[in-house]
Amino acid sequence: MPLVNIIDMLSQATEKGYGVAAFNVENLETIQGVIGAAKKTGAPVIIQTTPSSIKYAGIGNFYGMVKATMEEERIKSPVALHLDHGSSFELAVKAIQGRYSSVMIDGSQLSLIDNIDLTSRVTSIAHLLGVSVEAELGSIGGKEDELEIDESGMTDPSVVARFVNESGCDALAVAIGTMHGFYKGEPKLDFNRLSQIRNNTDKAIVLHGTSGVPDDIVQKCIELGVSKVNYATDLRVAFTKALRDSVINSPEKYDPKVHIKLAREAVSQVATDRILMLSRGRSF
Repeated sequence: MPLVNIIDMLSQATEKGYGVAAFNVENLETIQGVIGAAKKTGAPVIIQTTPSSIKYAGIGNFYGMVKATMEEERIKSPVALHLDHGSSFELAVKAIQGRYSSVMIDGSQLSLIDNIDLTSRVTSIAHLLGVSVEAELGSIGGKEDELEIDESGMTDPSVVARFVNESGCDALAVAIGTMHGFYKGEPKLDFNRLSQIRNNTDKAIVLHGTSGVPDDIVQKCIELGVSKVNYATDLRVAFTKALRDSVINSPEKYDPKVHIKLAREAVSQVATDRILMLSRGRSF
């Protein structure tokens, strides 16, 4: 099955009231874990790579590993390969050229006008090739790769319509109180702000920084219009803990496949749990 963009995937989720899981991957084993979870549940899934992961392994390697794993697993559910937090026009174009089916361009640190300009330039190229574009309006808290983000920059609902209309983006990542990385306490999300955003656009709404957010809060966001839900830290923690535990508990085993297999299984279990939670009882 070929890679797909996220437009139809997310429009169906919005219409039917569930969320599509988007998982950040780091290597072959995390890709295998996520695709295994998608196969097990039959759910659509979005596989994402950040700029730092691309710097580590390369766009071509990620594309090749995703495609090969899909073919090996004979997966039938829709899969998108997405650039997460694209840090420049040039990187977004490289991902498009590298056969990613979707890209995010993150101009959230720019002025509104410059963010619109950057996003529209990416969109004009992506749409020619059937690639979807996610943008960000407002600054999501916490840390993504090496980028520190101001927690105070919530999305302004009054400029949402202008932004999506002028930029041409297909999905919008919004800042309503979530943050990347680890939470020190329970996050307090601005549901009223999310409702206003939903009322001002029919584009897909994306929730970043969801690792550590309680399930009932995530499901409330889906009820208010979120259709793409991102997870990164949860998978990294599961992978690293399982790998560390295996090495510590079986120090006499030197075959890395023995240890990393358990890490892959831990990622797959977390991904399966998140997919089932977001589907809210829906059978795919």
